[in-house]
Amino acid sequence: MVTHTEAADTAERGTTAAKPPNTKLGPMARGEARLAFALLAPTFAIVLAIVLFPLLANFWISFKPVQLADLRPPTPVASERVRGEATAVGDQLLLQYRLRNSSQKAEIRDVSLTDTLPDGLEPLEIDERCVLDGTAISCDLGTWPPGYRERIEIPLEVGAAYLADPVSPRDSRPVMVGDAVNILTSFDFTLSNFQRAFSASEFWVVLRVTIYYTVFGTAGALVLGLFAAQLLNTNFRGRGFLRGLFLFPYVAPVIAVAFTWVVLLDPFSGTLNAIFKQMGVVDSPINFFGQRAVDFELFGLQLSFPLALSTVIAFEAWRYFPLSFLFILARMQSISSDMYEAAEVDGATPMQQFWYISLPQLAGIMSVLFLLRFIWTFNKFDDIFLLTGGAAGTRTLTVDVYEQGFALSNLGAGAAVAVVVFFVLLVFALVYFRFTPKEEGL
Repeated sequence: MVTHTEAADTAERGTTAAKPPNTKLGPMARGEARLAFALLAPTFAIVLAIVLFPLLANFWISFKPVQLADLRPPTPVASERVRGEATAVGDQLLLQYRLRNSSQKAEIRDVSLTDTLPDGLEPLEIDERCVLDGTAISCDLGTWPPGYRERIEIPLEVGAAYLADPVSPRDSRPVMVGDAVNILTSFDFTLSNFQRAFSASEFWVVLRVTIYYTVFGTAGALVLGLFAAQLLNTNFRGRGFLRGLFLFPYVAPVIAVAFTWVVLLDPFSGTLNAIFKQMGVVDSPINFFGQRAVDFELFGLQLSFPLALSTVIAFEAWRYFPLSFLFILARMQSISSDMYEAAEVDGATPMQQFWYISLPQLAGIMSVLFLLRFIWTFNKFDDIFLLTGGAAGTRTLTVDVYEQGFALSNLGAGAAVAVVVFFVLLVFALVYFRFTPKEEGL
């Protein structure tokens, strides 16, 4: 019979045994951890600088009315000129300072000029704002309004010391100093860039085109990659050569392949148009990259097909399907052949094997590829710019960033559109990670 004391002792031992083990690191383990963090700290710092600094700079610029010319802060500029020749004592030279404010929008305060004259040149007259101390000239020029220009002239008399050792006054460059507000580093912010972006009717059209281009370009690349992987997952002669050939669109320079497509689809001398005309398919050439839409009738409905945009999407799918092909093929080859053999014994057709065995096994890698391709395609700029320049209804947000920032010289507006791109992709990534089923091991 168990007494009360024995039961208490047993319960105490059970409680003691149930306590979690002591996971506190020892001195050596803590030292190793600190050493590991110290060794990795430079890498973390470099990665954070590379990733975060451009992102934060883009956010900073998006809240400022920055033009392309504002990349250089307002500065006073001086150009020095010397007129006349010094051949004898008593000759006169004219020293000119051509001054200007480099900014057309911002003033510069407390502008000053300092320069040094060569020995033997004596100023005959000097501007009232300037002071001569030996051979040193200093001028207090006050505040310059935007776009300010003026000229200061100082007549000089040539002395014997200068003729003995002639040194051009231009050898000593004038030093200009001034205080101006740099719009890039100031703490004045505005929402005008975002207001201008969202209030423009074309912004929503461009956003819709971007989503259309991204979704269909990504889906097309994945479908083509899936078909190519299924084709090359079987053994046949020349399979290695064909695999390498399938990689050509992805490894070839984008300028070369884009130019090839432009030449092939040219409405006047393109090969495809020539074939269509010879076959009697079309009566007039088709401008694949220059025609916005083609109208046609289907079941009594008038529909419009976005020709230029669809051609660009076809190029996107063709150029980037090799990446999907490589990943999907690698995943296919890791699937056990016993599953296919068992399904074949049970009488499953090849289509049923693909649908019920291959696709479920490929769901994880396909979802990861869709995420990557969606982000990369949404940020794609060079393909569209090289093919159409954003014309004929193919203008995407990235092309809009370029046109706002460089074509229109409005860096603030371009940065604001880039911020919109960032948040759209951020929302997409969050939704993807929240609702997409995960494959074990990915």
